[in-house]
Amino acid sequence: MSAYDPLDAERHNTPKKAKPARDPSRPEGERIAKLLARAGVASRREVERMIGEGRVAIDGKVLDTPATIIPNLRGVTVDGKPVGKADRTRLFAFHKPSGLITAEKDPAGRPTIYTALRNALPKDAGRVMPIGRLDFNTEGLLLLTNDGGLKRQMELPASGIPRTYRARAFGEITQDQLESLIEGIEIDGVRYGRIDANMERRTGRNQWIEMTITEGKNREVRRVLEHFGLEVNRLMRTAYGPFQLADLPRGQAVEIRKGELDRFRSSLKNA
Repeated sequence: MSAYDPLDAERHNTPKKAKPARDPSRPEGERIAKLLARAGVASRREVERMIGEGRVAIDGKVLDTPATIIPNLRGVTVDGKPVGKADRTRLFAFHKPSGLITAEKDPAGRPTIYTALRNALPKDAGRVMPIGRLDFNTEGLLLLTNDGGLKRQMELPASGIPRTYRARAFGEITQDQLESLIEGIEIDGVRYGRIDANMERRTGRNQWIEMTITEGKNREVRRVLEHFGLEVNRLMRTAYGPFQLADLPRGQAVEIRKGELDRFRSSLKNA
């Protein structure tokens, strides 16, 4: 128990100042980008871009500024479609197969994750967005959420959330070379931060390597291993933060339990 502080007692006994009266000329509510992000449309930054492209309207009038303050999403449309009320934050783990694009549409006509998600997600999942990306030929754990704010927070390199991969690679490399990555490495002018890499097993010139990164730069694992002269012939993400792929079947999805998600979000705030 802390010692009695007379100054603290005086502060508690001092009458609180009345809140200033609300300025009637100032509209009540929140920025539309924040509300749309919470509704799972996209991250705030992406929503601002969508507004700049003229894709967002209120009661049929196209918005020209993301600074618009509104009390709710009634009458708001994106690409002509009404936006539902903000749902509670949800998070899903999806076992992405190789051969799928992590995008809604592909100009080349290749299949996307949403093709598989139609049958993998529960019917009430609503619109979800991938947290980060997995390349066309990369498989494994892909997290999806309806909360644009959570998506952006988990993608930021500053959040330092570890992502673990298993790579099958052909060529020669030593454990000492892998351990040197703990200090990071620079390749073609790009600096990659701390990487925890370990040899799992080797069969001839093929080996399985486990790598944990925290920045998630574009094609980071492949580029680092190729820098050592290795040919990556299979790459799988097995974990993103505390969330594990475990034995989730390929092409299937499961919702992260609310308690587990709440604990993770609390840890992000504390960090």
